[in-house]
Amino acid sequence: MELFTPGHLLLLALVAAVLFFGWKQLPDMARSLGRSLRIFKTEIKGMSEDDKKRAEAAAAPPAVEAPPAVPDVPAVPPADNQASTAPAAPTGSNGAKPGE
Repeated sequence: MELFTPGHLLLLALVAAVLFFGWKQLPDMARSLGRSLRIFKTEIKGMSEDDKKRAEAAAAPPAVEAPPAVPDVPAVPPADNQASTAPAAPTGSNGAKPGE
């Protein structure tokens, strides 16, 4: 007669769990484990969907965007007298240029 057959090991593990954790803790632990596995499953599914979207985006040709439109700016006509638009040279108190 074999003492450690799979059926005996399962029964021994169940008795050890009841003794170690207590009878009331086991259903709560099983519920927590089920919730954790459900969350893990949805995250793995979401990751695989993200990978599919990324692969589709890489396989598709890139979208060509038109360059941004440049607003029409009226051209400024050149000044008739360039000297009149230049700043005046600084003068001293007697009207002479500095350094003279």
